[in-house]
Amino acid sequence: PQVVLHGLDVHAELKETVAKEAAAVKVFNELVASKKKQVSILTASIEEKLERVGKLGVDIETMKNDLGDSKQALEDDKKFLADLKANCDSKKEEWEERKTLRGEELAAIAETITVLNSDDALELFKKTLPDQGASSLVQVKTKTAAIAAKAVRIVRRVPRSDRRGVRPEIDLIALALQGRKVDFSKVTNMIDTMVGVLKQEQTDDDEKKKYCADKFDHADDKKKSHAHTISKFQMAVEEATEGLSTVTNELKALETGIQTLDKEVAEATRQRKEEHADFLDLIAADTAAKQLLGFAKNKLNKFYNPALYKPSQDKAASAAGAAIFTQLRKKGAPPPPPETFGAYAKKTEGSNGVMAMMDMLIKDLDKEMTEGKVQEEHDQAEYEQMLTDSKAKRVADSKSVTLKKTAKADLEAELADSKESKAGAEKELKQVQSYIMSLHQECDWLLQYFDVRKEARSAEVDQLVEAKAVLSGAEFSS
Repeated sequence: PQVVLHGLDVHAELKETVAKEAAAVKVFNELVASKKKQVSILTASIEEKLERVGKLGVDIETMKNDLGDSKQALEDDKKFLADLKANCDSKKEEWEERKTLRGEELAAIAETITVLNSDDALELFKKTLPDQGASSLVQVKTKTAAIAAKAVRIVRRVPRSDRRGVRPEIDLIALALQGRKVDFSKVTNMIDTMVGVLKQEQTDDDEKKKYCADKFDHADDKKKSHAHTISKFQMAVEEATEGLSTVTNELKALETGIQTLDKEVAEATRQRKEEHADFLDLIAADTAAKQLLGFAKNKLNKFYNPALYKPSQDKAASAAGAAIFTQLRKKGAPPPPPETFGAYAKKTEGSNGVMAMMDMLIKDLDKEMTEGKVQEEHDQAEYEQMLTDSKAKRVADSKSVTLKKTAKADLEAELADSKESKAGAEKELKQVQSYIMSLHQECDWLLQYFDVRKEARSAEVDQLVEAKAVLSGAEFSS
């Protein structure tokens, strides 16, 4: 009979185990590289976010200060606008009253001049007023008439500084000088009054010019202030928008990272379970192989070395079924026994070689089991460390997600406030621009013709003073 040992392919199992271990090492190295890369990216992101947090803190404080200044400027503008409306309403009423009185005065003077210059009035004066040399209202002395004529010519040359180019007062003075009986004292008083009016008008124009210049300067300052405020709020809107986009992307990246981390942990757990199952299978197979080799060795010792034979191992092995032996024999009737050549001699030397090989196999199995246990303990320790690191990272990322959501809400609120403040500043700027347009309507004509009117009034005053000097000299000489 022949004895065949089945299921003993140690080298194939060792090769398969080494291949699996190499694959596990490759996966582990890839996981370590991925984690290092992820740590590097997140470290750079943290540094960038810390720098941005500091910058945003400074910007927030600056915007708070600007907001306080803007609120104070708004209060000042509202107060200025209220005062301006009150003053404008008062000035409008005074101007309307003044225009009405001037209109009535001019109408009365024009009607008087029309009546006095009519043909009927002149004919009546010729009939009623005494002839030359008689007592009349007109001085007929040649010297007085010449002086009056000279004064009339001077008065006629007086330029008209009035906006309408009409001075009824000048016409009245000329008319008074052309009468038959001229009272130079009254004409002189009229000239003084007219000079006073011209000076007062120039004073009013000077004050009006100063008023317009001050209002334009103040309005321009307000315009620049509001434009600067709008620019700052626009910058705040852009920064908040950019920050919101960045935080949103970072939040999405963190959430994606957490999902990826969960998947990696699940994959590592699955792989660890497979490696542990492979380890258990290896230990079970190696243990069974050792038992089988021990059983075979004990059987050989029973025949070749009875002193080393252990019956208890045979019983235990038979009960556990650790070894399988198969006795092969040919089918059919056995052949006749061969001729014998004497007593059989035991081949002790050959049995020692087989037993040495079995001892070597058992030693290899022990070594493989020891290495497997060491590797299992190493893999389990790394797996547990990975779980600890992953848990800590997940907690940190979850905290970062919460902080990012809070920062996102703050940036959204800041963006809404900045847009609202910008809209308010733009509205105020439009009001200031409207006020500047009203100032142009009120002041442009005066500012454009101020020098011309001033020169014309100065010429008027000079001519009137000259006419007064002529009349005063005539009155003095007479």
